[in-house]
Order: sequence, then structure tokens, then C-alpha cells
Amino acid sequence: MAEYEFPAECLYTQEDEWIRIEDDRVVIGVTDYAQQQLGDVVYLELPAVGTSVERGDPFGVIESVKAVSDLYAPISGVVIESNTALEENPELVNESCYDAGWLVAVAPSDPDEYDNLMDARAYQAYVAERSD
Repeated sequence: MAEYEFPAECLYTQEDEWIRIEDDRVVIGVTDYAQQQLGDVVYLELPAVGTSVERGDPFGVIESVKAVSDLYAPISGVVIESNTALEENPELVNESCYDAGWLVAVAPSDPDEYDNLMDARAYQAYVAERSD
């Protein structure tokens, strides 16, 4: 299996997104596995601040040289910040998917939804299972 980074402080989805809980907000991005599978990211369509998102529903689009894919909300809530740096520099997703390449920050509406996410160890096993 290729080498992927899965920070322990994040939670993960089967759709290859991560969340990081920061006080009263949740930062969302795509995982290292996802960005490596996509290849060079060339465009992102992200929701505007104030947009409501529902867990499991599409909230944006990520386009790479290989594919165009929907982004699925890992949790429900309201978008409170969008990473505008990605408009000019979508490659930040490839260069730093857990830091500069984050996508949106959300004010979560139901913290119980965190229970539906995987920790780093479970996500690593999930990726390994798909890569075999």
C-alpha cells in the first residue's frame, strides 16, 4: 500500500473527507488518500458562507486532471468559512490537504454525528481494504 498521512486528531468518512474539531467549529477537507487518487486538483466549487449542509449530501465539487467528484458533507451544519485561497490555488489540496488545503469550516448542528465517523486507525484499515 502507498504511504498516506492520516492525522490522529482528525475523523474520517467513507467518502474520503476528514474533519477536525476546533472549539465550536469543524474544519473539513479531503484526505491524503483522496488527493493522491485524484491527482492534480485544478478546480473546486465550494458552498458560500451561510449555506446549510446535511450529512451525506453533496456540498461541492472537486475537479482534477483525472476526474470530477462530488464532495459529501461529513456532518450537518452551516458553512461559516470557505477557503478562498483555493480559488486561485486549488493545488493547495495536493500540497497540504490537512492544513492550507482545507475546504470549509462548519458550525455543526448535531455533534452526535461525530459518532458516524472513523478515527485514523479505522480509516487507515478502510483504505488498506480498498487498495488490496
